[in-house]
Amino acid sequence: MSTSNPSSHPVLDQDFHLLIDGQLVPATETFEVFNPANNRVIARAPAASSAQMEQAIAAARRAFKDWSRRPWAERSACIQRYADALEARKEELMDLLTLEQGKPRHTMARSEVEAAIYWVREVAKRSLPTEVIEDTDQHVVEVAHTPLGVVGAITPWNFPVLLGLWKVAPCLVTGNTMVLKPSPYTPLTSLFFGRIAQQVLPPGVLNIVSGGNELGQQMTEHPDIAKISFTGSTATGKRVMSSSSCNLKRVTLELGGNDAAIVLADADWQAIIPDLFWAAFGNSGQWCIAIKRLYVHSSIQPEFVRAFVDYARSKRVGDGMDAQTDLGPIQNRMQYEKLFSLFEDTRRNGYTVPLGGHIDQTQAGNFVPVTIVDNPPEDSRIVKEEPFGPILPIIAFDDVEDVIARANDTPFGLAASVWTGDRDKGIAIARRLDAGTVWVNEIHIHGIDIPFGGHKQSGLGVENGHEGLAEFTNTKTYMFRK
Repeated sequence: MSTSNPSSHPVLDQDFHLLIDGQLVPATETFEVFNPANNRVIARAPAASSAQMEQAIAAARRAFKDWSRRPWAERSACIQRYADALEARKEELMDLLTLEQGKPRHTMARSEVEAAIYWVREVAKRSLPTEVIEDTDQHVVEVAHTPLGVVGAITPWNFPVLLGLWKVAPCLVTGNTMVLKPSPYTPLTSLFFGRIAQQVLPPGVLNIVSGGNELGQQMTEHPDIAKISFTGSTATGKRVMSSSSCNLKRVTLELGGNDAAIVLADADWQAIIPDLFWAAFGNSGQWCIAIKRLYVHSSIQPEFVRAFVDYARSKRVGDGMDAQTDLGPIQNRMQYEKLFSLFEDTRRNGYTVPLGGHIDQTQAGNFVPVTIVDNPPEDSRIVKEEPFGPILPIIAFDDVEDVIARANDTPFGLAASVWTGDRDKGIAIARRLDAGTVWVNEIHIHGIDIPFGGHKQSGLGVENGHEGLAEFTNTKTYMFRK
């Protein structure tokens, strides 16, 4: 494993503040933020008080009156200026992202920041025009989209920049205001783009409040917040939904997954191994749409495993600030310990592990090796659970009907993929998979205009696309007698 000591990086030579009502404000209490590559403290973030959360919500509520009445084009122009301001500071944002999250700066941190800025800019260009569904000599019926009010956003630690700005842009362009609470594991990037927002957005339109989990509960229960947009685990999503019911808040929940990839015997499997590897192990497996179960036809599975292991063996795990690193550390110690438990279960049960399998706990950082588990049983923890780390079961199957049933035998339904030389066959299988997104002979393709959301316990509602934009609005019907 490669390591370095980036704790004295220039981007850390600043005070991190809350953004409340257009002002950068400190908090009485602070908490430590760690670099997962060495578990050293790199900064202290403000731990907002309950009173400061109240101030942020009140500021957003005041700002909503003016912001919601501005023409859509004016809001769009303001948000595009925000994208320009983010672009001007993107190198600093990449540094912060790697230092607090761990992902390699030169690859995944760069792509996350650049994709997030692109998203902000492009979402600002979208609109929800009023639709005339009836216009006769006597009667007119129009369907419009009106803003909800104050939106509370709660963002995770695995993609703090992208998933934060995914929420900010559609929320604001539709006329809402926002209070955003980042994960306490990765608050610095959100606080930094809050600092940038202060320069270009009207006071109160966007507020960034960092701190503990109690702030999230305060948001979900607060009567002045109209909607919660949450990305995180299914268990936490259930609690968010429950506490949001107090005033029938709208909720968008993007939750966990146990995504299956199915490789048929006729697939050009040698050619797709890099795609499958990165779809499983990108961000060290710390993403909800990672491949977590890889089903390969038994006629090619043994040879596939050998080739997959050979490819995986060439990838380097280490400090994300090192240009030679392919995969960074696990972001936090809690997730690291969960993975250790899963690795121990795999060892105790005697599963075949052709690569990895042992976590060296003597290292300072949260480093977990790329690990392949060859054909574990269907009822094993590594197949049934979402590991959220760099460990992947590669499971043999013989019958298409059987593998469809196995892929669907999960409470999750986020995404899936099918790989085959017969496109029509792949599409037919895709239509039978219980997931919000299914790719055929490709994976992890997203777009501004492509809705993304989970089925079953993988979520509620969607992000992106016309549907995702509309989720930040109420549908309002006007009827006029001529």
